[in-house]
Amino acid sequence: MDIVKDLWGFMRVRKKYWLLPIIMVMLLFGGLIIFSGGSALAPFIYTLF
Repeated sequence: MDIVKDLWGFMRVRKKYWLLPIIMVMLLFGGLIIFSGGSALAPFIYTLF
């Protein structure tokens, strides 16, 4: 959790709030790939990328 706290501190101090949507989308896609890797839906999700 230190990484999240440091990242939030960086964005708050340097006024880089535009990074937040980019990070959230990257985490969403990463979670989608990780959690669907072992399921039957994996071939259908990988065709999106």
